[in-house]
Parts: sequence; structure tokens; C-alpha cells
Amino acid sequence: MEHALLYTFLEASSDCQFKEQLWSLAPLSDRERIVPRRQGGPERYLGGGLVPRLQGPGFDDDSELQCDGNRSGHLQNGELEADAPTNEDVIRIIAAQLAEIGDKLDKDVQGNVVNDLVQHFLNENLSREEIMRHMSRVVRELAQAIPADMEQERVMLVLAMVLTKKIVNTVPSLLHRAFNVTVDFMNQQFHNYIDEMLGE
Repeated sequence: MEHALLYTFLEASSDCQFKEQLWSLAPLSDRERIVPRRQGGPERYLGGGLVPRLQGPGFDDDSELQCDGNRSGHLQNGELEADAPTNEDVIRIIAAQLAEIGDKLDKDVQGNVVNDLVQHFLNENLSREEIMRHMSRVVRELAQAIPADMEQERVMLVLAMVLTKKIVNTVPSLLHRAFNVTVDFMNQQFHNYIDEMLGE
């Protein structure tokens, strides 16, 4: 859940200079659904351009064709009704909203703060836990400096993801390490909050 949220946040963020490399971190669910291009029509993609969507007879935007040939959905009052949005759809919507917030908070993150974090990520002698502790401290300090017009947990979650974007924009080779440490950080610090957000 944290992996998908961070991935989709970065994908939706403006000024993310590593979107092509981000593909290597696509959630498995995105990679498993890749299908070959159908003959005779342009490719269409789900979620920001990464996953082709099937087109043509039997495929439309309102329902999916299941392996058994049936469409997803359920009967309500004798009529087929499309399933509720999937968890993936909810993650995409929330990540896009958080990315908008992140774009606004981006200016509050000073270059020296990012450079300090970059040095921690580059230091191979530091453990993942040490980097997460430092990241937690930086996120808390930044959050205290931001006006409290939204939930503190939301601000801190967005700041952690913005910091990840800025770290990788600064040193692209840190993509995997920064992404994985941030996913662990989000899981440790914000798992329940994220779960509640997705459940709303």
C-alpha cells in the first residue's frame, strides 16, 4: 500500500525529473497487467501512462472482461452495476491529491535540507534505520514550520514523499535506496493513517 502510494505520488508530482526511471519501481500489479498492443488501434494507458488498456469489442471503460468471459460487477435490483472503485483507483486519486499538496509544500523544503539528506543516503555506513531516524527528524522539523491548516500527519506524509522526490532529483542514482527507505518510513510512521485515508 505504501509502495503504491509513493510510486503514484511521484508519478503525479510536477518537477519529478526521473519519471522514466520510476518505471523500475512500478508496483507488481502494474507490471503484471501489461498487455501487448492490439492490432489496428492506438495504445491507451491506465494511471499516468504506464499500463496499456485493452480496447475493442469486449473491452470498454466501464467494465473489465474477466478470464471466464464475464464482466466484473454485481447485480443490484436485477441490473448489472459496476464494482466500486478498486483500492488501486483510490490510491491513484489520493496520490494525485497528495501530489497537489506536495507541489505547494515543495517551496518550503530548502536545498540545504535536501543536500543533508542526500549525504545521509549516500553514506553506505549508515543503516536504513539511521537514515529513517534522520528523515523522521527532518520531516518533523519541516512540518513544525508549516502553517497548521491541515492535519499534521498528512503534512508529514507529504513532506516525506516530497523529500524523496527532491533527493532523487538531486542524485538520480539514489532512486532505489531513497524509494525503499521512504516506503519503510511510511509503513512505520503512517501505516494506520494511510489505511484510514484509503478506507474513507
